[in-house]
Amino acid sequence: MALVALTTTLACTSDEAWARVRTSALLLHLAAPLIRFTPKGDRAFPAIWEPGEYRAWMWLFGVLPIGWQAVVISEPEPQGDTRYIRDNGYGPLIRRWDHWIEISPGANGTTTYTDRVAIEAGLLTPLIAGFARVFYAHRQRRWRRLAQTGFAALKG
Repeated sequence: MALVALTTTLACTSDEAWARVRTSALLLHLAAPLIRFTPKGDRAFPAIWEPGEYRAWMWLFGVLPIGWQAVVISEPEPQGDTRYIRDNGYGPLIRRWDHWIEISPGANGTTTYTDRVAIEAGLLTPLIAGFARVFYAHRQRRWRRLAQTGFAALKG
């Protein structure tokens, strides 16, 4: 098993970050262009994630198919001012992708945002964990840009 954790500061309130993190539009925007997710089967991604299991096809750089992954959403109980979204996902390539997003108030109206993931993928675990570090750094850069622009790219 490998653990990957990255933390950043977002220029928005924790309430704004919480409202955004619960949307499928944010996931799709943050993952691009490294990974493109498309619904598997006839069930579209909901506008707002609800607890449950969603299946997604994954495309590296938007074009190379890398299989499917179950996205298993839950909302663990807050701890003080920190709120959580959990994706306890799995798939044929990655047996365990236990991703916790932590959102808590930062200084001066900012948000402290953390991606923390436990990965089990057999012999591929070190490679997948390395990609996870790159992927979450990429996502957090896009988060910071979105927050700095008042989430303009998601409007319209």
